[in-house]
Amino acid sequence: MSDVAAVEEFVKKYKALKQEIAKIIVGQDTVVNQILISIFSGGHSLLIGVPGLAKTLMVNTIAQALGLDFKRIQFTPDLMPSDILGSEILDEDRHFKFVKGPIFANIILADEINRTPPKTQAALLEAMQERAVTVAGHHYKLDLPYFVLATQNPIEQEGTYPLPEAQLDRFMFAINLDYPSFDEEVEVVKATTNDEKIEVNALFTAEEILNFQHVIRRIPVADNVIEYAVTMVGKTRPDGEAAADLVKQYIDWGAGPRASQNLILAAKTHAAIHGKFSPDIEDVQAVANSILRHRIIKNYKAEAEGISENQIISSLF
Repeated sequence: MSDVAAVEEFVKKYKALKQEIAKIIVGQDTVVNQILISIFSGGHSLLIGVPGLAKTLMVNTIAQALGLDFKRIQFTPDLMPSDILGSEILDEDRHFKFVKGPIFANIILADEINRTPPKTQAALLEAMQERAVTVAGHHYKLDLPYFVLATQNPIEQEGTYPLPEAQLDRFMFAINLDYPSFDEEVEVVKATTNDEKIEVNALFTAEEILNFQHVIRRIPVADNVIEYAVTMVGKTRPDGEAAADLVKQYIDWGAGPRASQNLILAAKTHAAIHGKFSPDIEDVQAVANSILRHRIIKNYKAEAEGISENQIISSLF
């Protein structure tokens, strides 16, 4: 199949996938789109929102519709790295045997990742970046495709450990979940208080997802679009020559080169789901907020004056 035909097939399957997810998930169209863009781009996502917004249900539904193995890890203050990665135990023959932890699945929901201390948060880093883990000196490859979708409670809540900047940078997207609208909440209550059981069908295989990821990576990008993305990221750095005025005033640290890479990858996927064979500047702008918001560190002045990351990012356009 040619790449053009593959993109056309991808558009069809993506529409069917969205319809399948909508059987369970009411509204949240932008959130679902961003999660799927990060998955088909090969990235990880951080979902930020208060408890009770169906984050776990959403990730579980997406995993079922994609036909992938799904595991949920509830992060708590006493969780140890071995609880995630697995550990070696002595079997009945007195040989060491590795028992795999819950990190061995295609989609991992790391629930309330900022409720656990940094040592355990760091156990996810190698898995996210290398798609492999090392336990007791042995290297174990993880099955592909592999995605970590982490949920984070708002930092202001009690008992949270903020994620370090280096770890935040590993997430392609930071996605904010808001409360549903009145009509959506009415629909949610109607759908979840009856006895009807809704089945979600698997529309993809792991191999198909990997193939579509390769097709998306092969999508050509014009030089001016790449330069636009790199320029936009450069504007977030307060010490840089191109720094925007708002950035100089309100930002301590800007985004690194990984942000530029992610902007282009996500723009390719955004273009593909809309049936385009090459991304343009509008595709970069469509994904910029979620890619940059967790990579720019505001200063005290921004906090005091109530300046949001989105306001700063919008000024870069």
